[in-house]
Amino acid sequence: MTALRNAVLVLPGIGWLVVFFLVPLAFIFVISLGSRDELHRIVLDPLTLENYQQVFNPIFLPTILQSIYLASATTLLSLAIGFPIAYWISRYGGHRKTLLLVIVMLPFWTSYLIRTYAWMIVLRDQGVVNQFLQAVGLTNEPVILLYTDFSVILGMTYGFLPFTILPLFVSIDRLDPNLVAAGRDLYANGRQAFLHVTLPLVRPGLVAAALLTFIPAMGDFVTPDLLGGAQVTNIAKVIQDRFLDGRDWPYGSALGFVLTLLTLVGTLAALRTLRREVVGD
Repeated sequence: MTALRNAVLVLPGIGWLVVFFLVPLAFIFVISLGSRDELHRIVLDPLTLENYQQVFNPIFLPTILQSIYLASATTLLSLAIGFPIAYWISRYGGHRKTLLLVIVMLPFWTSYLIRTYAWMIVLRDQGVVNQFLQAVGLTNEPVILLYTDFSVILGMTYGFLPFTILPLFVSIDRLDPNLVAAGRDLYANGRQAFLHVTLPLVRPGLVAAALLTFIPAMGDFVTPDLLGGAQVTNIAKVIQDRFLDGRDWPYGSALGFVLTLLTLVGTLAALRTLRREVVGD
């Protein structure tokens, strides 16, 4: 009876995943095996792996590496900024923790597209940053900030930082301060207590924050398109171009399927490092 009750509770979630994840993914995979006719219509007869051959063409390898680089840099920068914020809110926020977390979530109250356009105003040649640098005499000419890797990483870090802070806060807030105090009682200084007590205990939160940042960063095409321009590209941007401008749905589907596999492999690899914490083994 208990097993039946558990199955009933799990079935809605499984059904949701099947209908809204596995079925669309299956459609994408089938389309990726097709081709186009003269009128740009999808042809599934015969099925072919030609689109995947294009994806794994060495010429396309720099785009894949660029995507991983942008997402990884965004994740590392978000962790570097988000961890101190989450730690401070957890340890020193007091009764204002809820208010501080709401402030962290405030950017979500505005459209992501509008926030990205705002960064264009800030980083352009006559933008806020360059006007400030010239006003204080640090430079005579505008510094090229927009349409660079720097602007893309900065924009994505700003956009996904709440995804980093929230799981870190939860993990740090659950940490028993007495464990850190015990480490200090055993003659560990602040740095040693952080490295050997705090950091290992909040590692699940770190991995969760990294995954919640890396995955959307890999699939973000808005920020590279607006803040990177033609100088910066990634897989998601190419997928958008194939679907909307090139009308090459089979090739775009192949790229999307490969992107899904890349993020899935990365997720499984990260979870494997937390085997004991995740599955209790």
